[in-house]
Amino acid sequence: MAAVYLDHNATTPLAEEVREAMLPFLRRGHGNPSTQHAMGREARAAIDAARETCARFFGCAPDEVVFTSGGTEGNNLALKGAAWQLPEERRHILIGAAEHPSVSKAVEFLARFGFTFDEVPTDASGKVLPAALAAALRPDTGLVSLMHAQNVVGTVNPVDELAEVLRGRPVLFHVDAAQSVGKIPASFLFSGADFMTVAAHKFYGPKGVGCLLVRRGRTLEPLFHGAGHERGQRAGTENTAGIVGLAAAIELAEATQAEAGERVVALRDLLHARLAQALPGVVLNGHPHDRLPNTLNLSFLGVSGAAIAARVPELMLATGPACHDRAAAVPGVFGAMGLDAARGSSSLRLTLGRSNTRAEIEQAAEQLIAAVRALRAEAGELPAEASRPSELPTCPRAGCERPLDFRDGLQGPELGCERGACPYLCLAPPPGVQV
Repeated sequence: MAAVYLDHNATTPLAEEVREAMLPFLRRGHGNPSTQHAMGREARAAIDAARETCARFFGCAPDEVVFTSGGTEGNNLALKGAAWQLPEERRHILIGAAEHPSVSKAVEFLARFGFTFDEVPTDASGKVLPAALAAALRPDTGLVSLMHAQNVVGTVNPVDELAEVLRGRPVLFHVDAAQSVGKIPASFLFSGADFMTVAAHKFYGPKGVGCLLVRRGRTLEPLFHGAGHERGQRAGTENTAGIVGLAAAIELAEATQAEAGERVVALRDLLHARLAQALPGVVLNGHPHDRLPNTLNLSFLGVSGAAIAARVPELMLATGPACHDRAAAVPGVFGAMGLDAARGSSSLRLTLGRSNTRAEIEQAAEQLIAAVRALRAEAGELPAEASRPSELPTCPRAGCERPLDFRDGLQGPELGCERGACPYLCLAPPPGVQV
């Protein structure tokens, strides 16, 4: 049986358009962009053009774009670089309770040097609400770091509303947008953030490159000291091919994000509906609508997510974020949402991408259903909640709570939504578009 890749939140495949853009700088354009000869000037021009592309996409100035090696470095540069600039009386830091380890471990490191930090609680969906942030602020808070979209369950934080809580306060605001860029709008201009982290490999770009957006007037203590690259914010010879690839991935997202998002929501909810119709005890983790269009995190109560994954080796999926998977750890987001260990350990993260087809989704559903049924049969007695009927996904159209029923043979307008054909769920593609 063919393999199906359902782990796009861990990393996405390199898009062909991105690979083609990078090839000239992998084959012969190897000049150091800090040199003055022709090959160096060619590399510098490519980096300058990439910076312009990033600035246009995020709604910022080119000099607000600092190229990095990716999300982990971007988060560490933002947190440590900003923290070391804080005055003594404002060395308290707030982070979300379900942040990526590159944020939580960074503030733990800073705590060794006299900084203090607290976690802002999330609601049951994994969302940080403005009221929770306001309640957590202290007179000595100088820095807040929150993710735009949760990497495990996909819940999206209301970044602009959170920024409004901080308006007028002497508090710096960092947004980790590694999971959201390329999937949903992520404007730096309107976010209210002082710093925003971007990672290319999360949206069909190369691994090992990203950028940190730094609002004008804000300064950072660099992590790396050297020859003053990136306007003194990040020393080190620039990764020209990678930076060109980042810009190409951004251009691809600019052209395809809206259409791809609508299509992947339909496939995501089709997978959810197939599993919920066939199996009892399937529970959605995360917000039903305010989440990434490609992300589906489900708990299959009564069985282990790791055991399910072992039964379906053809399905490339995750029992948690890539940073935790090897240690078989239950992601901390479940605790942040107030869910018990059983809910977390029975979960799978299924994250789709633009290359997934309806046939692959149907195959994945069949294999998962068979694996869960077999494991439950082997387990014998199951907890009562594993026998309860599963809730179907509901229409993501604003204000419409109609359960979705993807019965065989029904597509698009034939779903029978009282409000008309929902564009986000139309599985009947336009001419020339393959599903």
